[in-house]
Amino acid sequence: MLVRPVGRDQRPWNKGLLIGQKKPLEPKHVWSIRVRLEISRSWRDLVIFNLAIDSKLRACDLVKLRLNDICSGAKVRHRATIVQKKAGRPVQFEITEQSRSSVEAWLPMLRTTGSRYLFPSRLHARPHISTRQYARLVHRWVESIGLESTFYGTHSMRRTKAAQIYRKTGNLRAMQLLLGHSKLESTVRYLGIEVDDALNIAEQIEL
Repeated sequence: MLVRPVGRDQRPWNKGLLIGQKKPLEPKHVWSIRVRLEISRSWRDLVIFNLAIDSKLRACDLVKLRLNDICSGAKVRHRATIVQKKAGRPVQFEITEQSRSSVEAWLPMLRTTGSRYLFPSRLHARPHISTRQYARLVHRWVESIGLESTFYGTHSMRRTKAAQIYRKTGNLRAMQLLLGHSKLESTVRYLGIEVDDALNIAEQIEL
């Protein structure tokens, strides 16, 4: 395979861009965004936001959520199970009370569309919103509370609750199950766990 050399006058594709893991949101950020969406009565976006935090799903799995994934008839479940696209493995997640309430507010409008997907696209060619559309929403949310959007992305949503659970419990195995990783090493890398994190946990234990 021929590899074209990069000339000195060519601009590197990642120059000026922040490459790497995106930061998780802090609890105060979650509440600020949630309140703004509630005040604006943006029910669809509120459901996307709440379920993104609860489910810890990748963008490709979140946008494809179907009504019957989280509902049993007219009732929103307390837990849901889906098969991940990337890993091909089932993963469970909790649906908290605030998420259930936002889904219940969204359901009457959703049912008028006749869509079986929870987040239908406004484009007839697409059955549900795209990951690109979801990424734009995330950037809009973080900018609305004064954060620099380049530091955040869809993986910020996936990591937000996971980071908080890990900080409080230090339970890597639990995080592996919740994130649907096949290897513990993947969870360690994904959460960005360093020696300092391990030492902080160890210092909280007295024998």
